[in-house]
Amino acid sequence: MTTYPFSAIDHVQLAMPAEEEDRARAFYGALLGMKEVPKPAELAKRGGCWFECGPVQVHLGVEADFRPARKAHLALRCFDYDGLVARVRSAGVKVQEDSNIPGVRRCHIFDPFGNRVELIAE
Repeated sequence: MTTYPFSAIDHVQLAMPAEEEDRARAFYGALLGMKEVPKPAELAKRGGCWFECGPVQVHLGVEADFRPARKAHLALRCFDYDGLVARVRSAGVKVQEDSNIPGVRRCHIFDPFGNRVELIAE
């Protein structure tokens, strides 16, 4: 029997501006390689989009008075960190390397809406 109440994070929700789903698809889908999954019909009416890659799920929801998450962020462990970082750079996305945690290869990028995304080498 476990002594803690949770088994995993089901998903992470980030905010995005209205009517920017195509930009979200280009970044999270085409660039990061996540697969878009359909939102339930009732939730789809609100806009936004959901993505997954294996057990990782990212939900982007429309927020009327949108402000990007600069401190709060999504952190993704990457099997091919070097390949993904190279692909992101070649797409013109600024990559901020971070060596503040000894022994951890990581960087920060920002989605098209200014939300921070941390990439961590597996």
